Amino acid sequence: MNERSLAAIAAMCGGKLVHPAHADIAVKGVYTDSRQKNIGALFVPLSGERFDGHVYVEQAIRHGAAAALWQNDHPHPSVELPLILVEDTLAALQQLAQSYIQELPVQIVAVTGSNGKTTTKDLVASVLSARYRVHKTEGNFNNHIGLPLTVLNMAEDTQIAVLEMGMSGRGEIELLTKLVNPHVTIVTNVGDAHLLQLGSRKEIARAKLEIISGLREGGLFICHGDEPLITEVLEESETVQPASMKTVKFGLQAYCDYKPDAIMQSEEGISFTLSSEAFGPMMYRLPILGQHNVMNALAAIAVAQHFGVPQPLIAEGLERARISGMRIEKTVTRDGWILLNDAYNASPTATKAAIQVLAAMPKDDAAKRIAILGDMLELGETEEQLHFEVGTAITPEMADVVLTYGRLGRCIAKGAVTQLSADAVRAFDSKDELQHYFAAIVKEGDVVLLKASRGMKLEEVVKDWIHAQH
Repeated sequence: MNERSLAAIAAMCGGKLVHPAHADIAVKGVYTDSRQKNIGALFVPLSGERFDGHVYVEQAIRHGAAAALWQNDHPHPSVELPLILVEDTLAALQQLAQSYIQELPVQIVAVTGSNGKTTTKDLVASVLSARYRVHKTEGNFNNHIGLPLTVLNMAEDTQIAVLEMGMSGRGEIELLTKLVNPHVTIVTNVGDAHLLQLGSRKEIARAKLEIISGLREGGLFICHGDEPLITEVLEESETVQPASMKTVKFGLQAYCDYKPDAIMQSEEGISFTLSSEAFGPMMYRLPILGQHNVMNALAAIAVAQHFGVPQPLIAEGLERARISGMRIEKTVTRDGWILLNDAYNASPTATKAAIQVLAAMPKDDAAKRIAILGDMLELGETEEQLHFEVGTAITPEMADVVLTYGRLGRCIAKGAVTQLSADAVRAFDSKDELQHYFAAIVKEGDVVLLKASRGMKLEEVVKDWIHAQH
């Protein structure tokens, strides 16, 4: 956000200056972390169960903040500080972001989904960058705090913003989409993450489809055409959607608007062809692995064509895309074995897709495919059965060795021994023991997959090799 007066900021967020004499103070930027030193910016003190940012307001201003928000229910500080008084600092932050977007001629693309939303966001931003000035969500800034901060960090000459929207329950995506009123929305898929909170995949689909409740009239909705739950929820009378919404589907089914003709995986990435009436068959290449990423790329192509990006520039944008970390990152280690690090997050759907990537990786006959798998969290009452089913999906053609970590990882191991020999499957409760065993069996040329929920920090098992890679 470019420079604005404190009085203007107060009007944008629905607040009131504590001291009118501070009205002309210049403010540029917004932040919530008091550990940062953000010179000239607005500090927003948030409150939670175990913290209260108001404690750090004076410190933030001493360290260079131009001003701060201040919540009504807190006693005013004894010193005269440049403050904007608001009823709720989080709500004010969100309103400030909403007001900022309304001031700009920026187009908004909103992305959600159980799996693949971050990769899709990165691909969409890459293909659009070939023609437009693009701003995108960085890191995990995709919730009720992160999204407003992402918006407020956007340059005023941005032409398209690609915003990721995450959730753990109903109503969260509805809040986010109504803050930014996107022109284009994407639902990558409906998986099994958040079963603990929502109870069923259909309820997860309803939560994801909240994204269209904020879509502008006549806006574009892009979704996975192979997922029947999306169609079912769209037809429910309770589903809020704008008038004249356009829908585009991608997938493998014949009726999908974007369907790949052929998919080819190499050691360095994946390629696919897609036919169009204007250009005939076009070849696209991705610098990432996995057939599931072709689906993410199809969504990106649909967005790019909506905004008029030429086909050659779309292909170039996909090929040079930079994907956020620990999403099937390929590394050749110092000992000559290949690591596929996909330890950022996990669900049964995503884990099975990652195992398919492992199975497709070329290797020498003497080399092994090793799957190191950990607990998939927040799956609810059926978590043990879901882990067991992941194990039963691993055939000898997919992996030679399966090593698991964690209580639920043991359920994966129990499923895996129904397909693999008992000698090929080991379950561990200690990362140190797992690392020691793995170090003893991994050899040059082996291909190793690492997959678990973020809370398991499974990358610690291979940290010695990651930190000393070629």
